[in-house]
Amino acid sequence: MASVPPLIELDHVSRWYGTQHALKDLTVRLAPGRIGLLGPNGAGKSTLLKILLGLLPPSSGTGCVLGLDLGRSGVELRRAVGYMPEADALVPGLRGAEYVALAGELYGMPRREAQRRAHEVLTYLGMEDARYRRLEEYSTGMKQRLKLAQALVHDPPLLLLDEPTSGLDPSGREAMLRLLLALGREHGKSILLSTHLLGDVERVCETVLILHQGRVLLQGGVDEVRTRRQDRYRLQVEGDSATFREELRLEGAVVLHDNGRGELRVAAPPGWATRAFFALADNHAVLLRGVLPDDEDLEELFHRVLAATPAPPEESRHG
Repeated sequence: MASVPPLIELDHVSRWYGTQHALKDLTVRLAPGRIGLLGPNGAGKSTLLKILLGLLPPSSGTGCVLGLDLGRSGVELRRAVGYMPEADALVPGLRGAEYVALAGELYGMPRREAQRRAHEVLTYLGMEDARYRRLEEYSTGMKQRLKLAQALVHDPPLLLLDEPTSGLDPSGREAMLRLLLALGREHGKSILLSTHLLGDVERVCETVLILHQGRVLLQGGVDEVRTRRQDRYRLQVEGDSATFREELRLEGAVVLHDNGRGELRVAAPPGWATRAFFALADNHAVLLRGVLPDDEDLEELFHRVLAATPAPPEESRHG
């Protein structure tokens, strides 16, 4: 089978503003799929998104998105990509359906088709009852969905999403992440999710690209880059676990965390067999409902990679 063409390919891409280096020699090749772009403020994420949209040219290096050259395909590129900005970027006085249809026209769609698609996308996102409401009346959650709607209106193969869960409460954040996962899995959209929220990437993405101070620290599959631990476990217990925890301690295991709702994170001593958990639970009339490996999560991964990376010379940072 022929290899799948890359979704995004960058070859030694740098970007600076005067003497301030925002991106430094990025060389990446990303396949179609759901990609998390992680990094703290100032890492270069926003600069990279602007380059991928053709809004900023690289200061050096070359690249392409969806096979389109970054340096020569600005308008064509933006018509092929859906972009959800972090800022509201809403037009006061417009109604929801008008705003999304306007975005469709700006992407190059005929007016009637843009209007039809606006209603279609708003319905898919569960906003049919708010489509004629003025944008000033929208809640934060509705504004975020509206920004996603305008990115989807022209049915692009790639979505660039800048902090899509910003400002959302836990239920709104979970609803947004479910939508993004469905767009990737059920509708075949490739997604580049730029965020500082590691949990969002873990929930939605297959691949992760970590930026720090304009450099690529790590890239790879989410499951591949995390450390697989052989000595740490998550236990789901039911019943009085106090004596169970004490027995674990006496056996040389360390309870790292107890969330108070029956979930324990435990570091086991060398040579520990998982059946020992069940034996100890039976001894103390505790029902052990689950034993899972406690693999490294993305937050631990991020801090591990940062700690192992030598600090570059001090300089001004943008992004």
